[in-house]
Amino acid sequence: MAKPKSVSVAIDIGIAEQDRAKIAQGLSRLLADTYTLYLKTHYFHWNVTGPMFQTLHLMFEVQYNELALAVDALAERIRSLGYEAPGSYKAYAKLSSIEETDHVPEATDMIRLLVKGHEAVTRTARKVFPAADKASDESTADLLTQRLQIHEKTAWMLRSLLQS
Repeated sequence: MAKPKSVSVAIDIGIAEQDRAKIAQGLSRLLADTYTLYLKTHYFHWNVTGPMFQTLHLMFEVQYNELALAVDALAERIRSLGYEAPGSYKAYAKLSSIEETDHVPEATDMIRLLVKGHEAVTRTARKVFPAADKASDESTADLLTQRLQIHEKTAWMLRSLLQS
């Protein structure tokens, strides 16, 4: 979990330390899920084949680029709260709710796995809201809202590809 970063100046942003710790822990799980989904999406981008190649290759590129920006925003929010952002595969493996994919699935299975991944990130983000709300942490709530909108929309778009 997120560890306090030793600082020479106390953090006084109107959020108690125990609340900042709880929020940072939740954001660390969200960061791990987001990074794992980023890696999976990038992996699928490299390896997709079949009749939907061009569409999926480009779609996955847009998605992994968006996820790359998201991991930065999440890590910076954790740092703003005074905690270290996790950044190792070992830490992400412990924190993430998304399973790695270590084989190249068929294109439609890639889509299904990404739908599951975006839905998992959405559930993880929702779990952080109570702590952010309790602490009146509007900055985190805003970031969570943005992430939810993106992941819900992306899951919908991916699901649409699976409908006949």
